[in-house]
Amino acid sequence: MTILDFQRKWESSMYIRTSFKTFSDAFFMALEAIRDNLLRSILTLLGIVIGVFAIIAVMTAIRTLESSINTGLNVFGSDVIFVQKSPVIQMGDHNSRRKYWRRPNITYAMALELRDRILGAEFVSAQDGTGGKTIHYKKESTNPNVGVQGVDEFGLEALNHKLDYGRNFIPEDIEYNRRVVILGTDVIQKLFPYQDPINQTISINGLGFDVIGALQRKGEMFGQSQDNFVIIPITAYLQYYSNRWTSLGISIKAPDGESFDMTKDEVIDQMRIVRGLGPQDENDFEVTSNDALIDTFGSFTAGIKMFAGAVSVIALVVAGIGIMNIMLVSVSERIKEIGVRKAIGATRNNILFQFLLEAVFLSLIGGVIGVLLGVGVGNMVTLVMKNVAPVIPIDWVFIGLGVCSFIGIVFGIYPAYKAAGLDPIESLRHE
Repeated sequence: MTILDFQRKWESSMYIRTSFKTFSDAFFMALEAIRDNLLRSILTLLGIVIGVFAIIAVMTAIRTLESSINTGLNVFGSDVIFVQKSPVIQMGDHNSRRKYWRRPNITYAMALELRDRILGAEFVSAQDGTGGKTIHYKKESTNPNVGVQGVDEFGLEALNHKLDYGRNFIPEDIEYNRRVVILGTDVIQKLFPYQDPINQTISINGLGFDVIGALQRKGEMFGQSQDNFVIIPITAYLQYYSNRWTSLGISIKAPDGESFDMTKDEVIDQMRIVRGLGPQDENDFEVTSNDALIDTFGSFTAGIKMFAGAVSVIALVVAGIGIMNIMLVSVSERIKEIGVRKAIGATRNNILFQFLLEAVFLSLIGGVIGVLLGVGVGNMVTLVMKNVAPVIPIDWVFIGLGVCSFIGIVFGIYPAYKAAGLDPIESLRHE
């Protein structure tokens, strides 16, 4: 190593040490200034906290809901198209929903006709459900809140249920209205805690059904169990539990993902024929899928995100103005201090950096508090949806802290510039 190389390394090392010391001094001065004006600083922080809290809490809650939807809202199986009389998610007032109620019901005969017309689909399945039933087995009984679903031999796959043990329905079960049943895990745990339910006979509101299968547990969604139900053949369901308001849902599985859109168009065309609609008539049925449900939820949450963003922007701007005011007051109160620092060698840039760091640091403290509160409150959704893990929106955390830094710089630059521009002699004379 030459003398020149050694000198360069020494100079570089000294520059790093000097820069670190400058930053360290400014950092601790900023802390001291905030501590000396604690009440004023806290009041200024509130705006930052509220702004960051609003956006982080909303984004955390939405991410939690999205996680639940992506993992648990798959009410239909993969590549499955669902047809029913009314939309799955209905919005609007009573009058806007009335048109759906006036539509003709979808009957089992329509489902069978559609099955005959859609030749390329893997299956066409009809289903419906009702709730509020009590299930009995000997001396044991459930609460009167058990759901009863009527399906055909394709219903388990159509509704994304998986058989744990036993058997699925066969065409003969459907054709002959057999009173056979497949149980959800909640019903099994209640009626058969220590016994194999297969081949046992349960009673659904006084009607006997032979148990042929048991489903795998699905857990909870939105705080509600997805396992508190039983499944019976659709024909038996229509015989014993249908009424004049019963309208079936029809599930159609596309051969694969590539032909999904083509199958969906075919379903609409053939369903119009089944429903007897003319060329000028609008559809009197709804067609949806898992992706459509997720998109609907996304459009709903988009408005919430925009509102939270607007609240956050307003709060942060107000907080930024507050930071600028407190820094201007701080400058006016510390004129003599600034003069002393300049007299002993502090440069214009040193003063500028110190006050700018105070503004940024003050803003970041509020940002960190807002992030912590927002993540905590946003994840309170998981207390309701027990099967969903807590979520931390890392991208929005960094965005929030970045915006806080930006706010601190933008609204701190003028007070810092004013402090740096003070004349040291006039500052020392200040009383």
